Amino acid sequence: MLNYPNIDPILFQLGPLAIRWYGIAYLAGIALAYLYLKNRLMSSLKLSNDDILSFFSAVIFGIIIGGRLGYVFIYDVSNILAHPLSIFAVWNGGMSYHGGAIGAALGAYISHFNLKVSTWKLLDALSIGSTFGLFFGRIANFINGELWGRVTTVPWGMIFPGAGPFYRHPSQLYEAFFEGVVLFLILHLVVKKQWLPEGGVFGLYVGLYGIFRFLLEFFREPDRHIGSVFMGMSMGQLLCILMMIVGFSVLIKRCLFDSLYGVNKT
Repeated sequence: MLNYPNIDPILFQLGPLAIRWYGIAYLAGIALAYLYLKNRLMSSLKLSNDDILSFFSAVIFGIIIGGRLGYVFIYDVSNILAHPLSIFAVWNGGMSYHGGAIGAALGAYISHFNLKVSTWKLLDALSIGSTFGLFFGRIANFINGELWGRVTTVPWGMIFPGAGPFYRHPSQLYEAFFEGVVLFLILHLVVKKQWLPEGGVFGLYVGLYGIFRFLLEFFREPDRHIGSVFMGMSMGQLLCILMMIVGFSVLIKRCLFDSLYGVNKT
């Protein structure tokens, strides 16, 4: 078995201001996504620096608002009903990927009006860029010792603080690898080879993320206050089934029906 590194979630502190790894992870994911996509957006979509900053600002705003609302209404409804103002208590943690993804997609949709660019193109760019945030976000979960895995006997199992005396899967690292690294490599190859029409990369991203996350949830401990929701599946897995349906429906529609009839507009 391996020893959990037990890294301090606070990188450093200046008086009352604490710089946390989780915040650094968000900034790193956004910064790398911006750097990776900047040249591509400028060359292929003819966007200026100001246009790209406007697009990223809308997406970031959507991630924050959507991620918070998604968490409180999917995973923390009882607490919100009892303490409505806690919806604003972001310092206590609580962000939902699925809510953040919807918020980011809405940000891209709103941006297309100002940028005069197809929403599908913006969603394709957003899809591959989001893998950076997924990777660093899961690494931050690992550092924080949260969202740990199920009890296991595998040689790389770890004892997480607050998770009892049992060895558990470091499921955060599994997710960082598959949702971040593997998903990025697949999408990068598809974009480089130009195998899919507009919107196809977005559909592939949503569908593949749904598959990866669904399978990895079998190694992740379900949220204690929710547990299994339906037929032994967690809330995350149910949402991932919906993602698979939506993602592959978009992929099929864009690749077959829309391409067949020459439809590539928003």
